[in-house]
Amino acid sequence: MIINRNDPNLQKIIRRGEYFEKEYLPKVLEILENVKNNGDSALLEYTKRFDRFDPAGGFEVSEDMLKNALNALPPDLKYAMTCAKERITVFHEKQREKSWLYDDNGILLGQKVTPLERVGVYVPGGSAAYPSSVLMNIIPAKVAGVKEIIMVTPAPEGKVNHTALAAAELAGADRVFLIGGAHAVGAMAYGTQTVPKTDKIVGPGNIYVALAKKMVFGTVDIDMIAGPSEILIIADETATPAYVAADMLSQAEHDELASAVAIVTSNDMAERVKTELNKQLKLLPRKDTAEKSLNRYAAIVVVKDVKEACEVSDAIAPEHLELCVAFPMETARLIHNAGAIFMGHYTPEAVGDYFAGSNHVLPTGGTARFFSPLGVYDFIKRSALICYDSASLKAHGEMIKLLAETEGLSAHSRSISVRE
Repeated sequence: MIINRNDPNLQKIIRRGEYFEKEYLPKVLEILENVKNNGDSALLEYTKRFDRFDPAGGFEVSEDMLKNALNALPPDLKYAMTCAKERITVFHEKQREKSWLYDDNGILLGQKVTPLERVGVYVPGGSAAYPSSVLMNIIPAKVAGVKEIIMVTPAPEGKVNHTALAAAELAGADRVFLIGGAHAVGAMAYGTQTVPKTDKIVGPGNIYVALAKKMVFGTVDIDMIAGPSEILIIADETATPAYVAADMLSQAEHDELASAVAIVTSNDMAERVKTELNKQLKLLPRKDTAEKSLNRYAAIVVVKDVKEACEVSDAIAPEHLELCVAFPMETARLIHNAGAIFMGHYTPEAVGDYFAGSNHVLPTGGTARFFSPLGVYDFIKRSALICYDSASLKAHGEMIKLLAETEGLSAHSRSISVRE
């Protein structure tokens, strides 16, 4: 579909991830309440019902099973995952924050940085289990210094994804449980006899998981409400149409709700990208999924120049943004809203998904306007440090009392006066 920036179909694409909460929310709330009140018995009930799996030996995966899963990986895959782990670790180590303190004329002021105590990582199960997501969610927490990381993942029909377990062992998960869905989120939010209560829940999931995370926010922290995957590619006349089409398809194959948008600077480029899409689509094993995604939520938008392309991109605020342009570094300076920016003709989004080192847990559905990628900063908390001595309190006391009394809070004022 070749359109201009004002086509109403573009808004349809942008808003495709809006959830129909009225349809799903009552069931999610029922599940959460049951888990909160009944703990493991509720987990067992839902695991049998939704996953058709009876964990007779308990929900927790043994340490031996985790180690065996890692040892059983094909050598080339194990090596690739190990290299990816190292690159992800190096990138995230640069995000570490330090506590700081300064002296303001005898008043000590600062900030204390403390890692979260326990974090829960949700990993989808079955065919949707992505070992790369295990690494991306666990490694920043490890770098941050989180004391305990637990992971939950369902085992539909009792089928365990051993590659995900291997990734959990490689990344350093402390405990792993074979549960999924909204009930797994409830278990990590409230705690059960088996699953410990966490301070924060991260990781993607289906609409039930997303709504459950939204509902427990406040009891625990969450990373974000993840929606369907998306890519936006800005391509000028220096772009290779085959590259642009291939990268659009890399998102379209995710699921039927995925979005792939190219913003091009000429009708000729638009037609060439469209031709390549049709040609390459026929080669995909996941052709049916990609085709449905393209038919519903793909577009090739024609604009006059790269500057206008950046304006359209900022309005969309994409999860993944590729700059297939002559001057990618300069163009990136024009961008304000994007989860991750991939610069140049040889930086497909897939490098960020797996190996570059940056995190692939990114804001979707336009939330890149105010959300950031998952990082070390998501697994720490900050406390203010304040220390006055007698002289400092005397110097500021009258102003503090005036401000307190202006707000009608006399006890606040008296807490100053009593020390004078």
